[in-house]
Amino acid sequence: MCGIVGLFLKDKSMEPELGTLLTDMLITMTDRGPDSAGIAIYGNKTSNIGKLTLQSNTPDVDFLNLKSDLAVSLKGSVQIGVKSSHAVLKVKSDQLTEVRKILKCIRPDIRIMSSGESLEIYKEIGLPKDVAVRFDLKNMTGTHGIGHTRMATESAVTTMGAHPFNTGPDQCLVHNGSLSNHNSLRRKLRRDGVHIETENDTEVGAAYLTWKMQQGSTLGEALKSSLEDLDGFFTFVVGTKDGFAVVRDPIACKPAVMAETDQYVAFGSEYRALVNLPSIENARVWEPEPATVYFWNH
Repeated sequence: MCGIVGLFLKDKSMEPELGTLLTDMLITMTDRGPDSAGIAIYGNKTSNIGKLTLQSNTPDVDFLNLKSDLAVSLKGSVQIGVKSSHAVLKVKSDQLTEVRKILKCIRPDIRIMSSGESLEIYKEIGLPKDVAVRFDLKNMTGTHGIGHTRMATESAVTTMGAHPFNTGPDQCLVHNGSLSNHNSLRRKLRRDGVHIETENDTEVGAAYLTWKMQQGSTLGEALKSSLEDLDGFFTFVVGTKDGFAVVRDPIACKPAVMAETDQYVAFGSEYRALVNLPSIENARVWEPEPATVYFWNH
């Protein structure tokens, strides 16, 4: 049992409120996932600038002088902002691959949480309220975001096992459920050159979508294919640079509810995650249909 929340803003005037609204939604889902929590925030991108969200168990060591060390290696401008165990690194978009290689050499203990132009992911072990305070989630702004509270069932409680999982540029996924064929699919994807870091079944689901899109599928087509290729019970919420998508398996035994107004589209594992949203009393509220892909974008 895990908790999922998502909020896609249609009204730009609400963007300063995104962090506050998502934090409240996330904390409401604490009893569905007290082990760890995470949130993905999509902000306005800067032309030709790419971002890596980094995580370290020893940030005082790993982030010390990281900016200057990278600047020397890259021979260019580097920006870095540290938040507790995470840091957001900004470089030229065409340097992201090079930065990954450099980090492996000069900071091998740093883990990459996300990569892209607009995506930032923050996740850690602990109660959602503590994770929210640790990263000051309430003061984050953006166009849309998704969050997750985890109750571990099939892998260890670790930072890397927390959701969301990022496996493609500006793409991430959160999941409630359990995939039964993740071990065989992980082996297949790795043979095809897909990078998967953990033994978590959700990362396999995220990597599967990335792999399908690398083969030429759209996100919608990849999600439809997942209904045939992924065994188990799942509700997926997927974040992209421009929007977010929802799909439930054909049996749809995992709870899900959505709400839409002229200002936003919201997702929650339970309705109580949505009750404090603006004008929720006037929203169109419904339960997503089984085996149906829903998608919104800017």
